[in-house]
Amino acid sequence: MKCITSLLCFLLGIAGFGSGLAAQLETDFLTPPPAARPWVYFMVMDGNFTREGVTADFEAMKRAGIGGVIFIEVNVGIPRGPVKFMSAEWQDLFAHAVAEADRLGLELALATGPGWCGAGGPWIKPDEAMQHLVGSETNLPGATHFDGVLPQPQPRTPYFGKGTLTPALAKEWSSFYRDECVLAFPTPEGNARLADIGEKAIYYRDPYSSRPGVKSFLPAPAEFAALPTNECIAASRIVDLTGKLQPDGRLTWDVPPGHWTVMRFGRTLTGQTTRPAPEPGLGLETDKFSRAAMAAHFKNFIQPLAERNRAHIHADRGFTTLHFDSWEMSAQNWTKNFRPEFLKRRGYDPLPWLPALSGRVVGSEEMSERFLWDLRQTAQELVIENQIGGIKELGAKLGLKKLSVEPYDLNPCADLELGAPADVPQCEFWGQGHGFATEFSAFEAVSIGHTLGRPIIAAESFTSAPGENWQLFPAAMKNQGDWALCCGINRFIFHRYQHQPWLDRAPGMTFANYGVHWDRTQTWWDMVPAFHLYLSRCQALLRRGLPVADVLYLTPEGAPMVFRPPASAMTSGLPDRRGYNFDGCAPTALLQDATVKNGRITFPSGMSYQLLVLPEFETMTPRLLAKVKELVEAGATVIGTPPAKSPGLEDFPNCDAAVKKLAAELWGEGQPVAERSLGKGRLILDAAARQRNPADKITNQTKSNGIYPEYAITAEILSRLGVAPDFTTDGEVRYVHRHEADAEIYFVASRTNAAQTAHCQFRVTGKQPELWNPVTGECRDLPDFAEHQEITLLPLEFAAQESYFVIFRKSAGPGERHGHNFAAAETDLTLTAPWTVSFDPKWGGPTNVTFTKLEDWSQSTEPGIKFYSGKAVYRTQFDLDRFATRGKKYFLSLGEINGMAAVKLNGKDLGVAWCPPWRVAVPQEILTAKNNHLEITVANLWPNRLIGDLNLPPEQRLAWTTINPFKKDSPLLPSGLRGPVVVQSVPEKN
Repeated sequence: MKCITSLLCFLLGIAGFGSGLAAQLETDFLTPPPAARPWVYFMVMDGNFTREGVTADFEAMKRAGIGGVIFIEVNVGIPRGPVKFMSAEWQDLFAHAVAEADRLGLELALATGPGWCGAGGPWIKPDEAMQHLVGSETNLPGATHFDGVLPQPQPRTPYFGKGTLTPALAKEWSSFYRDECVLAFPTPEGNARLADIGEKAIYYRDPYSSRPGVKSFLPAPAEFAALPTNECIAASRIVDLTGKLQPDGRLTWDVPPGHWTVMRFGRTLTGQTTRPAPEPGLGLETDKFSRAAMAAHFKNFIQPLAERNRAHIHADRGFTTLHFDSWEMSAQNWTKNFRPEFLKRRGYDPLPWLPALSGRVVGSEEMSERFLWDLRQTAQELVIENQIGGIKELGAKLGLKKLSVEPYDLNPCADLELGAPADVPQCEFWGQGHGFATEFSAFEAVSIGHTLGRPIIAAESFTSAPGENWQLFPAAMKNQGDWALCCGINRFIFHRYQHQPWLDRAPGMTFANYGVHWDRTQTWWDMVPAFHLYLSRCQALLRRGLPVADVLYLTPEGAPMVFRPPASAMTSGLPDRRGYNFDGCAPTALLQDATVKNGRITFPSGMSYQLLVLPEFETMTPRLLAKVKELVEAGATVIGTPPAKSPGLEDFPNCDAAVKKLAAELWGEGQPVAERSLGKGRLILDAAARQRNPADKITNQTKSNGIYPEYAITAEILSRLGVAPDFTTDGEVRYVHRHEADAEIYFVASRTNAAQTAHCQFRVTGKQPELWNPVTGECRDLPDFAEHQEITLLPLEFAAQESYFVIFRKSAGPGERHGHNFAAAETDLTLTAPWTVSFDPKWGGPTNVTFTKLEDWSQSTEPGIKFYSGKAVYRTQFDLDRFATRGKKYFLSLGEINGMAAVKLNGKDLGVAWCPPWRVAVPQEILTAKNNHLEITVANLWPNRLIGDLNLPPEQRLAWTTINPFKKDSPLLPSGLRGPVVVQSVPEKN
């Protein structure tokens, strides 16, 4: 109970970093601020760029409730347009886009390079590009005089193959070479080699999300099997011959007795190009370790665009942000000044260890592996400081003070560290069933945002592989969207809105056959504001105050590193957090920002956690372990196992002695005890750590717990500390919780396609629960609830995939807990009258047709209906004999819809039905007992028209698109209003 009291004191005392004061909560919900609106990726297809198209696109976004765009021009196989990237004409059009964004109150973020990967272009010179250190070997007999040319090391094949290089770039890649050093050593006996040297020496990094078996981290064990010394290079006998090398590669040297190996090391290009860049923007990627290379890129790309559009650079509209998108350029391991940088940061010269980059063992396997750990750590620091940090610093000087970063996949860094400089950390999730399983990146971005106090956490949302084909629409996306909201995402960025250069073609330009089709040529575009309002309401509230979480998982040091929470801490399927919420924490964030207040690990934003969980890792640097000790002594509760050594060679061997000393001070001498008090805190042994499967720890792409304890173990510890789960339920319900000074904000969402009743428990007492529905804007009390100890018990009902907020802000007084939270709807009338249906002849439908009953368009014998895509208006009249002028709330239930529907009754707009339960409220003053005129506009999806067109001669086809993925006999989608359409009512007061 003491911990509960401390927790409540903390929660009552903090000031949130959200979008306003608690008094503005209801205002932010009902009328969300523009900053809370979702964004889109605005994709321009290589040169297909028009002034009128930009204006039409941006105005359509504004009407639809979009708040901003990420501007990227790419080449994904669509025929090139006439506007050359970065030409004067192109810059005029970009300036027009920025000005239009400013005029319309939209934000525009510019990708940091052509294409969606990194930063680079044709202006990047070879010496400013990504580089590898490569070596060649020459074996020499001893006691001889050698005078010859050492073979020049050859560049490694570019990660994405030579086919990514133009002839000119291929020439630069193959010809660029700069000598670094020449080393000689007695040739070891045998053939001992380090395993997996390509990834350990960061010659490459494979995509964790899309290639099975890629490691989430590289192991850093404390112990290695001993190799015979005669199979290893003796570091003390390495001879530096660099001064003897001539510019043409000639070496003159008197070889000592014995057999010797001479290695010539030099810098070559990785061959990584901008991708998938518009053809005029194709060039080399910048050297990720070099601030000078980034400055050169800025000078040629970002700076001229920023300076020209300076009048439209603002904090909240116009040109506001730079965006670093997918890291799809694999890795580099060297740069011109890498050796002095390594010496400065690690405290020793890397020169004698360089043969390890070829897989040779220097000294011992342990010493070589520890050097490679230091190599990767140095590379990570240079990337973060000079690539990401360079973009942030140089952008700020131009007035672009916001940077968003998508820090996952293919990158050679720890994801949480790479994303740390971002003002807006960003993840990616693919449309469910339409791509890769990248949900882990959402937990990463959210963890960055929560631990570092970033109020906006974005997601590249609903990215889709070929096969989506215009089949996703808001209702089909809601379950996954609610998952993302509950994960902690509070800015959706739809991938993608395709720039439509024309005003007269639909569905028009595509992003090849990738991405969800989120653009003005969609059949339902003028109805989508209802979905965007839903997201805006959710995003506005989910930025307020502070997130609530109890568990902080520290990620291991080292690079690369993907944060994977234990599978047991999440549900199966779309991974939802269980009752105790969690975040991951990068070592740097813990080192620089973590303190302890009231027994909770606390960050400068006010975000705090009850329990710190250490990774099961045999190594840890003395600096990080000392920080853990500092936190425990200050009152933190920590679970973990003692490390045995430091992972690298920095300050070796003193580093190992320091780790042993600190571990003994924390866990005690000898065999660690199960639990130990230290200072004001306590340390708990992760006793089950050694039982976990080593292979699962490294890949963690299955259902393993990886390097962390089972959820049950952390839950039991929190329970012993007197901390109840934040949320529990007997139903299929996901949740997220935020706290501000006078309100607890829970968002709860059904995980199923069926209606359900769920008994839910919330970790809050003394306050009246309210239901705020972000679909309808309804706000009402939930009168039926009970309290037990520190918990509010609340019965809830959900329609299929329904979601809403449960808000606790008003004091709950005695006598208020009666009634029902949900009233059963009563059917007053099922509409059976004939319907007059008006199709748009532009898309092949009849102007007017009578449906005696509601039917699926795709089953019609009339081709104009069967293959119709677009909107159709249903009209009918009805009387309501049971109409009551008071005491009831009325609804119109539409039944089943595969699209969206807008409803009017007696000339009054009732809104849009876009998701289950597919109903709209009917104000009592609009409804009458006789002669009610009902009009329902239904929009279906594009596939049926595209399929129908393939059954027509080309000159008779009605739709136009750059890619039609269908066949003339492809299955049609169910379409139209299929009902039943029902007038329902509930008592006005439960």
